Amino acid sequence: MDQFLEYVDKHQNDFVERLRKAVAIPSVSGDPAHRPDVFKMAEWLVEELKSLDAVVETRDLGKQDFHGTELDLPPIVLATVGTDPKKKTILVYGHYDVQPALLEDGWNTDPFTLVEDENNRLIGRGSSDDKGPVLGWMNVVDAHKALGLELPVNIMFCLEGMEESGSEGLDAFIFEEADKYFKDVDAVCISDNYWLGTSKPCLTYGLRGVSYFHMKVKGPAADLHSGVFGGTIHEPMTDLFKVMSKLVDVDGKILVPGIYEHVRALSDEEQKTYDDLSFKMEELHDAVGSKINIHDSIRETLQCRWRNPSLSIHGVEGGFYSPGDKTVIPACVTGKFSIRTVPDMNPKEVSALVVKFCQDEFEKLGSKNKLDVHCTHDGNYWLSSPDHPNYVAAAKAVETVYKVKPDLTREGGSIPVTLSFQDALKKNVLLLPMGRGDDGAHSINEKLDRSNYICGTQLLGAYLYEVSQITL
Repeated sequence: MDQFLEYVDKHQNDFVERLRKAVAIPSVSGDPAHRPDVFKMAEWLVEELKSLDAVVETRDLGKQDFHGTELDLPPIVLATVGTDPKKKTILVYGHYDVQPALLEDGWNTDPFTLVEDENNRLIGRGSSDDKGPVLGWMNVVDAHKALGLELPVNIMFCLEGMEESGSEGLDAFIFEEADKYFKDVDAVCISDNYWLGTSKPCLTYGLRGVSYFHMKVKGPAADLHSGVFGGTIHEPMTDLFKVMSKLVDVDGKILVPGIYEHVRALSDEEQKTYDDLSFKMEELHDAVGSKINIHDSIRETLQCRWRNPSLSIHGVEGGFYSPGDKTVIPACVTGKFSIRTVPDMNPKEVSALVVKFCQDEFEKLGSKNKLDVHCTHDGNYWLSSPDHPNYVAAAKAVETVYKVKPDLTREGGSIPVTLSFQDALKKNVLLLPMGRGDDGAHSINEKLDRSNYICGTQLLGAYLYEVSQITL
């Protein structure tokens, strides 16, 4: 392990250059114009992995119906390094697609040109989410090959190109290959999340689920002039706002009856996990860019962030939103909102409660418009145990590289593939983040600190050494 750690430190510029090449490929999965770039990114990864002596193959996932246009889905890139039956096999998952990014969005530099600033932050779309972590695993293999060292475990890669667009086709693939390609997997490790703050590594053992809803109100056959028809008809936008205003209050409390009934009670043991976490309210203020926090205490804030459900209203489709004034009454509007779910909430029960509540509130309006509300997609929460040997090995690796014990955290976001791997393979899944809490993964000026990239590569390798020596 010592030789490996030293090598990574001495060759960090080579690894930064590898990240520079990856960031330069604008693999935006949600934009049809960039779909060829997602395929280009897959091809680049295949060549890189082959250069590391990995056995590589790709799996076609078929077609996607993108709002009436048929698009080819990017392939799953599979690779194995080592097949020694005496060694454990660790499956690492990552994604090679990224969020959209335009210079005019507010980026200080070209989002697809990796730039290192005076604070040694590597700025570029995908640097932290998720190209940096994916390349971190490849750097581990690269270092061992260069040193002529055997890896302590067999590594299996599963890399997808649609994570930022719903991971279409991935779930079915995982379950189909559970007793085939993935049959020898002993544990799973995912590096697609972030430290709680900016100063201390963490291990993540829980994620919230998400249920996304569309609430459509339809009235006239076409958009109307408000000067002619205003005050004479039930307006869809008015109805929509009225019902959506009933969903959540200004303090974040969900107003849908029954939502909190199945939320797991806070135990004394869980309460203690909030005692020594490395997090300051100033980090929340910096991330948000304003002091608009609901709660004043760190404990309440973090509990609302990852162990309590939340409801967020995201936007309205169909109304006028361009600059200037337009006196239109939209014929049909769709409000979009989601609920982040936690143990022990059931997504189907949540959907039933939400639909009934919205229908009841709409009925109270006495409107002659039509309401349709439904869940467009849902994903369950995920919860593991930080006491599992896989997590114990990762904690030792953190101490080796960073000389501190990691924070044990949950997160408010959702990574559905985590639950898919756990359910399909019946193996423990570890979330081992590389980036910091202020990386701005889906925002402008996304970055990955050089120290996180290099020490993160060391951490991934150290974890493989530690997990090779334990019983899973």
